[in-house]
Amino acid sequence: MKIQIKKYGYLQGKNLCEFTLTNDQGMQVKLLNYGATAEDVLVPLKNGEERHVILALNKPEDYDKERNFLGGTVGRIAGRVYRGQWQNGPHILQLPQNDGENHIHGGFGTDQRVWDFRPEKGTDYVSVHFSLLDYDGHNGFPGNLQLETTYTLTNDNELSCQMTAYSDQLTIFNPTNHTYFCLDGLGSQVDQTLLKLDADYYLPVKGDGVPTGEMKSVEGTVFDFRENRPVGQAILSDDEQIQARNGLDHPFVLNGSKPAAVLTASDGLVKLALTTDAPALVLYTANHFGKGRSEVNTLPHFGGITLEAQAAPLPGSDLGAITVMPGKTWERHIAWKYEF
Repeated sequence: MKIQIKKYGYLQGKNLCEFTLTNDQGMQVKLLNYGATAEDVLVPLKNGEERHVILALNKPEDYDKERNFLGGTVGRIAGRVYRGQWQNGPHILQLPQNDGENHIHGGFGTDQRVWDFRPEKGTDYVSVHFSLLDYDGHNGFPGNLQLETTYTLTNDNELSCQMTAYSDQLTIFNPTNHTYFCLDGLGSQVDQTLLKLDADYYLPVKGDGVPTGEMKSVEGTVFDFRENRPVGQAILSDDEQIQARNGLDHPFVLNGSKPAAVLTASDGLVKLALTTDAPALVLYTANHFGKGRSEVNTLPHFGGITLEAQAAPLPGSDLGAITVMPGKTWERHIAWKYEF
């Protein structure tokens, strides 16, 4: 097991660093302390080739040019908050309305901050512990929130992401890791990627992406991935929900089995099994990629799919399901097991 550290810049009063983790099977993971980001995953195939299996920009210096969500630890809130409001008893907290009238992805989010770090090397694993203090009042959120995101690569070709948080005030918190998976390789589309998802229900959304408040069965719909089916079943369909968001952009309520989701490359050479203790996965299929001149839009339309482990976004201002009590430790575990 190896871990290498390379300084590549300076931002927000801290060094910007890239970490390269390599296991004994030749699997390589690159991480950035900018946004506690999973930058790249490279796997060696049995045919002797190597394949990049998550969406990545050309170089680490590109990540802070504009917000892109590629592999970042997105928070404090992942997803949308209706009108940016949290009603806590008689009090209404107003968050930045940075997505029309709604709030999205924490404002100036944790994926845009430079985190402190501590590498760790064991006999059969390598880790990087990233930590960040999100101070009281930043983006309108109450409480000094201490965050830690730890990525660990093992010799079993598993990459895990352990998140912990602690606040000194009652606050709301619902982060996620925002990696886009592209098991057929960079430059491909995910319509032929096979997906198996342990979810009997999904949440319909309005045109602005906020859930309607309904929970619908996947039975008989394009959202039914309880058996291996190509992602194109949904994103190439004329389903009204798909058309409204130009692809998948929907929460799925997990049944609780392991793994929660399995992705398989169309050529069968790479498989990914995701396990998590999160109650939901939000699937998004890079619906807006391939448009415009920004760095992220050099990546193809439908060029990746997220499996965002989080609590399902809520339709209104009652956000009790994502509150964190002061003095209580919040935890989230995600693991991605690769076969190649």
